[in-house]
Amino acid sequence: MTATTAAEAMLAGIRRAVPDTIVDCCPIADGGEGTLTALNTALPGDLRRVTVSGPLGDPVEADFATFPEGQFAVVESAAAAGLQLVPKPLCDPTKTSSYGVGELIAAACAAAPRKIIVALGGSATNDGGCGMAQALGVRFFDRNGDEIRKPICGDMLNKLARIDASERLPALSNMELIVASDVQNPLTGPQGAARIYGPQKGATAEQVARLDAGLVHLAALLRRDFNIDIEELPGSGAAGGLGGGLVAFTGATISSGIDTVLDAIEFDRRVKSCDLCLTGEGQIDAQSASGKACMGVAQAAGKHGVPTIALVGQVGSGAEQCLAAGLRDYVVIGDGLSAEQSMRRAEELIADAAGRVAREYLASMGSIMGSDPMDVIPG
Repeated sequence: MTATTAAEAMLAGIRRAVPDTIVDCCPIADGGEGTLTALNTALPGDLRRVTVSGPLGDPVEADFATFPEGQFAVVESAAAAGLQLVPKPLCDPTKTSSYGVGELIAAACAAAPRKIIVALGGSATNDGGCGMAQALGVRFFDRNGDEIRKPICGDMLNKLARIDASERLPALSNMELIVASDVQNPLTGPQGAARIYGPQKGATAEQVARLDAGLVHLAALLRRDFNIDIEELPGSGAAGGLGGGLVAFTGATISSGIDTVLDAIEFDRRVKSCDLCLTGEGQIDAQSASGKACMGVAQAAGKHGVPTIALVGQVGSGAEQCLAAGLRDYVVIGDGLSAEQSMRRAEELIADAAGRVAREYLASMGSIMGSDPMDVIPG
């Protein structure tokens, strides 16, 4: 389910159970796929569509959006270089390029926002962001001194010998770029872009080793030509090294995806007047306590004393850590059902659970609230 669908299901359930409840429907995302849609629902913007190069070079239609009067724009890398754009038999990160992401960023720059948020996740690429950089005017040369004009893919990284950013898109110099990422992986090594995510994109063991070596080579060139070291930078391995490439080639800053999204939709202002916050998670477990969207929501709401209850598909090991980290409680939407049954009926179950939680919470507050309507923010 998308964040928007889940939030709207919560809204329907609450309205059915407690009709006079005031609800702020605020879908959120953690910086990965779905971030643009969630933001455009929570904070309606101006959605724009452009034609860019897909991961295999074919033209694709990709959206970006500008928000409140050009204050910022949002680009989602998966829209131009996502795994969903590559037919399964052709999945091969040695042959895919992030060139289209650069074209999408250039289109966003043309809209003249003050800031661009680039949401990473779900990419089909492993080119360290070099393809993206080419589309923004960065030039790459091989060992013969010839410029590489074909969009750079993962298998071409070891051919690079020199990088020249003197003709980079001028608008980038006056633009703040923020990379919204939900992962902390470095560029290279055992936890790097190739070794952790390469196999998910179709890479064989031999290709993974080659891709990692290419990223090591790229990092060395960046140290020499740009005097910047991104190899161990947390988040630089996101989206096949696109996170690190954005830092090196555009001066971007890598930020927590959930924190970036919450800031963009002014969640702090919206939640502080609420009585209750509802959020969701497919499976809540120990990993949810570090950096997952549901905990980012709970901690942001908790600063204002607003309790957060998570509606979850299932509970895994260490879920109690989330309670210690700021979540008030969690409710399994299909308690007693199999995971398959819960997924088939997710929208209905989320609505029922949200209504039940709102009704029970209202009853528990009774004497405090009197006849005032309850204020709930589902996200």
